[in-house]
Amino acid sequence: MNSEKVVFAFFIVLALTLNFGFFIGSFEIPEHHHAYELFAAIVVSLIATVLKFGDRTHIGAVFMATSLVADLQLIAAAIVWGVVVNVFDDVLSGSSLATVISLSGGALLANITSVVLLVAETITVRR
Repeated sequence: MNSEKVVFAFFIVLALTLNFGFFIGSFEIPEHHHAYELFAAIVVSLIATVLKFGDRTHIGAVFMATSLVADLQLIAAAIVWGVVVNVFDDVLSGSSLATVISLSGGALLANITSVVLLVAETITVRR
């Protein structure tokens, strides 16, 4: 078993599950979407991105693209959250909460794509 591949797959799947955990829940109830869970999703997504550096294959480029999209979406969600709460001194609700969740949903879709690619690559690898 290749420990590098295990760590790589671990962080890809962990990024997906943390993002899903933040995304799932009611749009009307801010308590369903915790700031620390968004922070954890961002950190793990960034770690997964770093692990994808150096792969010079075509699928490696697609892995990198999906990871960068997820990072961008999650960071944008955190920026919206931070601006609403700290600049406008408002609670996160209504359209601003919907924006944060929608951005997280875009990152979730990118993470799902990355996991599907990981599974497809794993299936095609010969011993």
